Amino acid sequence: MPELPEVETVVRTLGPLVIGRVLGRAEVLCPKILRQTPAAGLAELAGRRVRSVRRRGKMILIDCGDLGLVFHLKMTGQILVVPAEAPRDKHTHLVIGLHDGVPRRRVAGADAAAADELRFHDVRKFGFCRICPSGELASAPEIAALGPEPLEIGLEEFRARLSRRRGRIKSLLLDQAVIAGIGNIYTDEILFGAGIHPLTPVERIRRPRIEALFMEMRAVLERAIDAKGTSISDYVDAQGSPGGFQNLLRVYGREGEPCIRCGTAIRRIVIGGRSSSFCPKCQRQR
Repeated sequence: MPELPEVETVVRTLGPLVIGRVLGRAEVLCPKILRQTPAAGLAELAGRRVRSVRRRGKMILIDCGDLGLVFHLKMTGQILVVPAEAPRDKHTHLVIGLHDGVPRRRVAGADAAAADELRFHDVRKFGFCRICPSGELASAPEIAALGPEPLEIGLEEFRARLSRRRGRIKSLLLDQAVIAGIGNIYTDEILFGAGIHPLTPVERIRRPRIEALFMEMRAVLERAIDAKGTSISDYVDAQGSPGGFQNLLRVYGREGEPCIRCGTAIRRIVIGGRSSSFCPKCQRQR
């Protein structure tokens, strides 16, 4: 599943391709991907100009004036901007035309030919899109329930949020209500860097180790963003380019391989239905 670095990379590559452009006709090829949005409702987007593209947690928010779009890529979703004449495949589920400098009344009425298209592509169809008034984006259920951003939260707030909870540290870092945007890949990498076993109860992690966890969280996410995310299966940015952080992974997906620090074989266990990779020596269970 695309996590914070991947979604941030999509936002950074998508913005220059769509901001300032006018949306055209929307084609819904798979109604299942629409959440609380009738297919006819997307017609209201025609003629509106894209004002901004931003990320919240693992979601992409596109501001189109008085209306906004929320996309969640889930497991295999992709948002791509391609020439309108480019062929589509069976996994393209939503298409929205993009126009350059076309008056709103012309696009909304006669539907001028689009120069490019914004396409939502999803092999497994778990991702979704919804439309809502821009003023209500922050209060949309998927957004309102999210915890703070890991690259914006301060150390004291981070420590306080963890101190109010009980449970295994791996599970808490994956909880989007605790901290938004971190998934399985980066939780494993963060815990390795901080030297914390994924099964460690959060109440047993002392203050210096919490600070190390906080610093490692920021460092790992920033490195992954710099590398344009991790491409293991389906993830690509808005231009179709893969990321490079898969070449820098230290524990995730390396079961049985030697630890880069001590040479011990990386182990994998399942916690709450999610796989977890770690070094049994560098991340001893205490």
